Amino acid sequence: MQRRSFLQQSLLAGGAFLTSAAAIARTAKTDTGVLSEKPFNLDYAIHDGMFKNHAGPDFIEQIKFAHSMGFRSIEDNGMMGRSVEQQKKIGETLAKLGMRMGVFVITSDNWHWKTSLASGRKEFIDRMEKDCREAIEVAKRCGARWMTVVPGNYDRSLSHDFQTTNVINALRRASDILAPHGLVMVLEALSDNPDLFLRHTDQTFMICQAVNSPACKFLFDMYHMQRNEGNIMANIDKTWAETPYFQIGDNPGRNEPGTGEMNYRNIFKHIHAKGYKGILGMEHGNAGAGKEGELALIKAYRDADNFL
Repeated sequence: MQRRSFLQQSLLAGGAFLTSAAAIARTAKTDTGVLSEKPFNLDYAIHDGMFKNHAGPDFIEQIKFAHSMGFRSIEDNGMMGRSVEQQKKIGETLAKLGMRMGVFVITSDNWHWKTSLASGRKEFIDRMEKDCREAIEVAKRCGARWMTVVPGNYDRSLSHDFQTTNVINALRRASDILAPHGLVMVLEALSDNPDLFLRHTDQTFMICQAVNSPACKFLFDMYHMQRNEGNIMANIDKTWAETPYFQIGDNPGRNEPGTGEMNYRNIFKHIHAKGYKGILGMEHGNAGAGKEGELALIKAYRDADNFL
């Protein structure tokens, strides 16, 4: 279908496309006076399941509902595990709504929990290159630009410096695959267990600088970094040159802002003041259950986003 015809048909179908989400949104706004369809000051990305009680189990309907609540992006770690048809449908929905696709994980089976680029073993590097090539096609279908990469676990048989060298070399090879397509893998430092190789902001920043490619940057997950090191805003400043993407989660609990110890209003204000125009992924759970929990989550973001 030619682009002009596609756009004309999209406009004609727009009313029906948003009807169910609009009806649900009106009900939600009746339930509380704090909700609004106005976009947020920053671009927060929902994930599958976050609004399932209002919109049902279909991720497409959740996306429409999120848009009606003012959200303008999504992320989906498991995108590579979805069918080609689902990937295309999500991409088409985002295009119609004027929303952005955030990160998905470069893998379909969580292999980064079972392997280690730090080891330098050929089988792991070959697998990563294969996944990168598959990710290019997935990104085309859903309109993605950013993809999460986790280097995996330590290889205790090697020194830390040798492991770092192996990770850098592997990521350079992956960057050579992704860069011609304008795609960016974002490295996520994690706090899930002490065996993970990538855990800190300075370590991730150094690796990005060493890889020296526009296709290799830092995914600053503020929940993980609060657990591993704290000092969030100062470390955002130090790693700013390599950080095109953030993720959110309060600590403890890994739920929405305002449920833990982190002052997200100040953090969001700081990021906004630096001129950030990228996506902030809502990679956390809902503190409350049911529709009430979803409404509380939206209110929490309205409160934290109220920094101007």
